[in-house]
Amino acid sequence: MIRALVFLILTLTALPAQAIDIRQVTSPGGVDAWLVEDHSIPFVAISLDFKGGASLDAPGKRGAINLMTGLLEEGAGKRDATQFAQELEMLGASLGFDVGDDALSVRMRALTENRDQVADLLALALGQPRFDDSAVERVRAQVQAMIRSEATDPQAIAAKEMARQLWGDHPYGSSVNGTAETVAALTRKDLVAAKNRVLARDRVVVGAAGDITAEELGLLVDRILSGLPAEGTAPLPDPATIAAGGGLSVVDWDSPQTVISFAGPGLPQDDPDFFAAYVANHILGGGGFSSRLMEEIREKRGLTYGVYTGLATGLYGQSWQGGLAASNGNVAEAVDLIRQEWDRMAREGATEQELADAKTYLTGEYPLRFDGNAKIASILSGMQIAGFPADYVNRRNDLVAAVTLEDLRRVAARLLDADALRFVLVGRPEGVEAQAATAPEASGG
Repeated sequence: MIRALVFLILTLTALPAQAIDIRQVTSPGGVDAWLVEDHSIPFVAISLDFKGGASLDAPGKRGAINLMTGLLEEGAGKRDATQFAQELEMLGASLGFDVGDDALSVRMRALTENRDQVADLLALALGQPRFDDSAVERVRAQVQAMIRSEATDPQAIAAKEMARQLWGDHPYGSSVNGTAETVAALTRKDLVAAKNRVLARDRVVVGAAGDITAEELGLLVDRILSGLPAEGTAPLPDPATIAAGGGLSVVDWDSPQTVISFAGPGLPQDDPDFFAAYVANHILGGGGFSSRLMEEIREKRGLTYGVYTGLATGLYGQSWQGGLAASNGNVAEAVDLIRQEWDRMAREGATEQELADAKTYLTGEYPLRFDGNAKIASILSGMQIAGFPADYVNRRNDLVAAVTLEDLRRVAARLLDADALRFVLVGRPEGVEAQAATAPEASGG
């Protein structure tokens, strides 16, 4: 599955050189933060990401961190869920909590005049969540409903099965939601333990944008984190390795269409070939209607409405993934075409025109990425989680522009091998036989 947090950052287009000034701040309590000051409106956005996220679930407690995260806005300190929500509304502010495989994300937006009061509410939510029985059961029911819904969604079934096959027993191999059984068994004690595993000052990165100075931000960050321990109680996850090589499996599903998920080896963001792979992905399947797979499978043959690929750049394991849906009778041809295009890119690389077009697009979409303080704050914390330097936004276009045809050929030959592609089909495809997975070869992914 695509790691959403990191994928968002990787699809950014950099601002022009010196168009954005990221100031690196250290709070009096020793917490590092990145800041983009903007005093044009009396508003500030702060983003906190806690490393590890749902991958820090305790053994046998899958879904605990996800359930705990959903309860952080359901009352804290002396305020129950209703009182907490009412006070936040009166302040004209918003708090958001979410969790994925790599990070637990907290988003705060507030008017300048109210930011200290909002920070105090957030400090309570992080340090003194109530986990009242009524709130726990309400949020538990919401999670269980999501789990039941995913069990009847062929897209979700394909994603979960692919994750299981790729990553095995690593946390990446299972859903952050947990299972109906694990979620039903979670107790309040489990939720408190889950909070202590991930919410700690040594796990946090901070991004901020808006009407706040560096000195004010440092004090505010310490205020928000005042109730958290210095260290989390769980170690960060070990690196993941792909557990399944090439092959094809079918999950029987009564439908006139089959969902097709496919994946092969990827590479981390700090790999020297990363930007070459990023551009190659755009040409192969990440560029919408301009991509090769869309041209071959949809435009020329009408086998699908759409097909995509993307670099899934999780912090602990990486893959190159894609997907589409096709009528059962068209699945075999679509799978063959994917394999053909995978190998064609590996053999031939790209053309001058494809490379030029990809660079034009990838360096031209920036205005959509930095259109507000809330997005900028989220980008700043996400950059830190992903390991990017502070000047990344001002160098990123140059890194894309530097990719050559030889770079594309090298990375395609290194990573794109149709025999290493793993397919998961959910449906009743015609003319397709399941194939046992081959042992994966060692790779940089």
